[in-house]
Amino acid sequence: MPAPRKKAVRRKKVAAASVGLTPAETRETRGHELDGLAEQVARDGGEVVGRYSEPFGGTPLLLVALPIERVEPTPFQRDPSEPHVKRLMGVIETIGRFLDPIVAVREDGQYLTPNGNHRLQALKKLGVKTVIALLVPDASVAFKILALNTEKAHNLREKSLETIRMARALAKMPDKEQPESAFAFEFEQPAFLTLGKCYEERPRFSGGAYQSILRRVDTFLDDPMSQAIKERERRGRKILKLDDAVSAAVEKLKAKGLTSPYLRPFLVSRVNYTRFSKATSFDFDETLDKIIASAAKFNVDRVKQEDVAKSGGGPADEE
Repeated sequence: MPAPRKKAVRRKKVAAASVGLTPAETRETRGHELDGLAEQVARDGGEVVGRYSEPFGGTPLLLVALPIERVEPTPFQRDPSEPHVKRLMGVIETIGRFLDPIVAVREDGQYLTPNGNHRLQALKKLGVKTVIALLVPDASVAFKILALNTEKAHNLREKSLETIRMARALAKMPDKEQPESAFAFEFEQPAFLTLGKCYEERPRFSGGAYQSILRRVDTFLDDPMSQAIKERERRGRKILKLDDAVSAAVEKLKAKGLTSPYLRPFLVSRVNYTRFSKATSFDFDETLDKIIASAAKFNVDRVKQEDVAKSGGGPADEE
């Protein structure tokens, strides 16, 4: 049975300028931790521009210039948006400067960026030789991708695909026996993992219509990552089964002459009984089975065009 939802904890107020390092203290770095990394950068054809301790948590970092051909995005992140890459290229050319270093980690002689793929691709297409990066000694930062990526807002599809790809990568690592729940920060929402499987099988899948259900019934798993992946795939198939039932009902509504980009979320809201429930936890399979059954026997003859109009907006089929 899923655990009850935790109450939100209010952030305590702190006095202004009371946290972290002073400007002078940022110059102090634990040399031995960075010296080895700096030597590797030099062997890789790069240059260390500087070193400092970041002001919030005191983590020692290197500011480096790297050969651009040695830098790639982490393999599990979203595909770059060509329009966004072109916009960045235009901005860089117009101002004649690249002023936004990427974050990078070094792994197996390769430099990976979890949050700078669009900037990286723009520089590569411009033919630039070097990229400036904040090099973090802790390679696990690469899995903080959703929290770090601020250059272009993710949509639901991108978040979900990145999250399930990240989970698969973690399942192959030495600490793969850690439970899925240990990576709650990296994954943000359990729904992203389940929806990721759905988007992999159906690129045009309308995940937003089902997110409200998953927010109530889906939780992070205490299973090891290798097992949790299999469970996510199973849960994803169940959501796709619901999508099949909903799609069949939507086609019947269209055959009646009803037109709206919100037919799918409208129908899902009608069969989603959890939205009226005061329960704090739901069994995933029991709940989905009931909703799938409701969608399969949904009576489209009782729906009028004004019913759909009154339901308002919501996630349309395109995301």
